[in-house]
Amino acid sequence: MTITTRRAALAVLVAAAPLFTPLAAQAQQDVGLILNWTPGADHAPLFYAKAQGWYDAAGIDLDIQSGKGSGLAAQNVGVGAVEMGIAELGTAFLARSKGAELTAVMALYANSPFTLYWKKSSGINGPEDFPGHTLGNPSGDAARVMWPAFAKAVGIAEDAVSFVNVAPAAKMPTLAAGRVDIISDFYNGHDQKVKEFGEDLGHLRWSEVGLNPYGNSFIVNNDFLAENGELVAAFVEVTQRAYRACVDNAAPCVDALLDNASGLNREAMEDQWSRVMELMATDDTVETGLGWFGADRIQATYDLVDTYFELETEFDPATAFTNDYMSQDIKMTRP
Repeated sequence: MTITTRRAALAVLVAAAPLFTPLAAQAQQDVGLILNWTPGADHAPLFYAKAQGWYDAAGIDLDIQSGKGSGLAAQNVGVGAVEMGIAELGTAFLARSKGAELTAVMALYANSPFTLYWKKSSGINGPEDFPGHTLGNPSGDAARVMWPAFAKAVGIAEDAVSFVNVAPAAKMPTLAAGRVDIISDFYNGHDQKVKEFGEDLGHLRWSEVGLNPYGNSFIVNNDFLAENGELVAAFVEVTQRAYRACVDNAAPCVDALLDNASGLNREAMEDQWSRVMELMATDDTVETGLGWFGADRIQATYDLVDTYFELETEFDPATAFTNDYMSQDIKMTRP
């Protein structure tokens, strides 16, 4: 069965999943998917599709595994310890340069999530006011590593700010207490800052100054991909449909997430999902297909990583991604 034929059959199966699940289960294949981090709003569509039986209907017994960072996800997928994963694409490229056998098959964060936050009451109105201030984030934070690219983009010196080591969970409290002047964070947590700081909140997304590398993306082990192309196509299309379904109606998707992950707040997850939708929407994902990669932006992501992260072995980024497994019938909308 070709990928095209499989997609046509899959559309019927997904539409009638409760009817076909018992039959599909007889030929199901176990597939592990390691997340980039612990479950959050950006993973809700995966739990929704699993709860609806869509992966079962496609012949996939999906095991969604909690993660501990994009680096670990890329390493595990790259060595074949798990078949699929979610990782920030620059981190996946770094792993690839070190020998990880992986390929990106679908973008989740088609826009960069990197954002800088500050309090307007500190006298900062924008990056032109950053010089002489402190910026808090972990020592290995990607925003710190790529700071030279940001500084160049906004026209300030690389040493314009002083970095302060701040744990991820301490970023907001440290900013609130005035122990640092600026913090870096992902945009999907934007609403937490709005609620904490209100009108005093200042922020700038890196994409607004022309720095827009791909963020979290779905990656697949190369050997698994070579041997299971039709299964990967089925996974990607179900996943595309799930994310689009959650764009249309988030409530049941948040329900599925909360049913499978403890300690999460519904309102916070709903807020995060609204920001995730913004990160998913680009010309490529709206006009061509949800999750679609643009070759020029792939190259730009590679060039940025190569410049500031020192790839161990250079490679052609065209060999590290593919759009071949995505359906162009499923498109993102502008939120």
